[in-house]
Amino acid sequence: TPQDKPLFQRLLGDGEEFGLRFAYATQDAPRGLADAFIVGRDFVGSDSVALILGDNIFYGHGLPSMLSTAASRKSGATVFGYVVNEPQAYGVIELGETGRALSIEENPKQPKSNVAVTGLYFYDNDVLEIAANVKPSVRGEIEITDVNKAYLERGDLFVEVLGRGFAWLDTGTHASLVEASHFVQILEQRQGLRIACPEEIALRQGYISLQQFETVAEKSAKSSYGEY
Repeated sequence: TPQDKPLFQRLLGDGEEFGLRFAYATQDAPRGLADAFIVGRDFVGSDSVALILGDNIFYGHGLPSMLSTAASRKSGATVFGYVVNEPQAYGVIELGETGRALSIEENPKQPKSNVAVTGLYFYDNDVLEIAANVKPSVRGEIEITDVNKAYLERGDLFVEVLGRGFAWLDTGTHASLVEASHFVQILEQRQGLRIACPEEIALRQGYISLQQFETVAEKSAKSSYGEY
């Protein structure tokens, strides 16, 4: 939102500290997830693109390699499925015997499976035109499910199911935010490792040098985060 934009800019800056380049755009009204490809059309340009919901947390050994596989696909779309207890509350994907997607339904009363579509998506550049031509739903939003259905209909939708060792947390409510906090706290205390420390990731991925890393660490040296 326009009022939140300065907060993100103050927190993350232009991305230089992480060896990246960040750009920001605002959605003036809640027009749906797929509106991101209309708002961010110039940013995407002629590239392929990934979209992740800001309140989703993914955790699991092997996740980076799964993301790399999705990002390396030259065409089509990749969504990530996760087995849930109450699929009626999600977008549900039906899979065939070979793991191929057969159908997608949003909040179905009678789900065809218990595999929910998570808030992480990879698309080729065609998504820009697809999103631009999606008609708003009954609730007046440009639905991401309709974008995924377009790829499904042309046989270009890939599904990666996150197995039992993965955690997918949606922190969109106060209660779920507390649950996610406990999950992260327990893992970090047991292992002594920080989850998703962007400075550490940047160093290990080779985006920044050790000297740059030390400079960034000095900024929070007096906190437990800086000590780590």
